[in-house]
Amino acid sequence: MLNQSIQELLSNLMITKLLFVLVGVTAIVIMIKLIQSNVSRYVKDHDNRYKTRKMINMIGYVIGLILIAVIYSDQLGGLTVVLGVTSAGIAFALQEVIISVAGWLSILVGNTFKTGDRVEMGGIKGDVIDLGVLRTTIMEVNEWVEGDLYNGRIVRVANSFVFKEPVYNYSSDFPFLWDEIKIPIKYGSNYKATKNIILQAGMDVTGDYSIKAREHWDEMVQKYLIEDSSTQPMVTLVANDNWVEYTLRYVTEYRKRRTTKDSLYTTILEEVDASGENIQFASATFDIVQVPSLDVNLKQNK
Repeated sequence: MLNQSIQELLSNLMITKLLFVLVGVTAIVIMIKLIQSNVSRYVKDHDNRYKTRKMINMIGYVIGLILIAVIYSDQLGGLTVVLGVTSAGIAFALQEVIISVAGWLSILVGNTFKTGDRVEMGGIKGDVIDLGVLRTTIMEVNEWVEGDLYNGRIVRVANSFVFKEPVYNYSSDFPFLWDEIKIPIKYGSNYKATKNIILQAGMDVTGDYSIKAREHWDEMVQKYLIEDSSTQPMVTLVANDNWVEYTLRYVTEYRKRRTTKDSLYTTILEEVDASGENIQFASATFDIVQVPSLDVNLKQNK
């Protein structure tokens, strides 16, 4: 009879604790959802709002674990030794997961990158569209598509790569890139006029980018130990065996490399045609120095 009463009491305690856990977890979920729904009223920046919601989720998980630990604290004492023995094995088996979680914290705290940034991580290049606890989701660019354009693949990269490989950020402190185009011109053309046309095209197409990039670069010089650099278009010339090659160096926004090149080439071609100057574009040509002699012997069959 006594044993039956004890079993009933223990059963009632287990049910009561389970009910407390269910009620507590439900209350935590409702509280988290309410807080997240009101985040947009107080946090206006999109990136900060995204990070805040992620942190609120993590806080909810922690509170839920603490609640369960408190409710079942009297039953966890005997598990201390077992947990201590198995923790090493669990840590070894889940080392990639643990490193990924640490990478996620490093990304958030260290401001390595944020959603919307264009990065290259783990050999994958693209725009970050989601930051998960274990993986970063990237909308991929390039591969079989050129010009830094989306190819349609969504790739999830483990956050552990922030500790294993370099992380390239194309849009963090300096959302511009230096790029170049090369233009071959035949020998005997008007070199000075050619250079002026190419330089003016660079100023017309990328002038606004140069001004904006100058503002960001001034901030970079103050923030980091880095030398000053010009953001204005620059034209250099190299004479090789086949032609005179002009190189136009310029800055552009990291998302507009392809359209900027299109505008530059179009402007240069139109200006050269309209200039009336002696400017001829070069192409690969081959001169036949000597034709080998052929010995043809025709025999007539009878």
